[in-house]
Amino acid sequence: MKQSIRRFAVATVATAALGLSALSPLAMAGDKDMGEKAEKAMDSAGQATSDTWITTKVRASFAAEGELSALAIGVETHEGVVTLSGDVDTEAQRDLAIKVAEEIDGVKHVAADGLESRQ
Repeated sequence: MKQSIRRFAVATVATAALGLSALSPLAMAGDKDMGEKAEKAMDSAGQATSDTWITTKVRASFAAEGELSALAIGVETHEGVVTLSGDVDTEAQRDLAIKVAEEIDGVKHVAADGLESRQ
């Protein structure tokens, strides 16, 4: 009786092992797709965090700059491109806002078509 239980156990383990090895390529393909999706999601989250950090840093730099009003200048960032909007008093302030934004780490480009000087 013990021998037949052992044979049954060995047969069950062998069948399970063979079944798993046959499914292994499918499982690995699923893991690869899942891994790629996870990596894309992490990259997207990382980019969003980076854009938020850039926007915050640009706004803080405007606030620290005595000649600029952080409240008067709108700042948006998408994939490292900073878009400035709003009104400033002079063309010199507009130029300064662009220069300050360009100096922030991670900024690829500054678009300031929406930032107008009143002069």
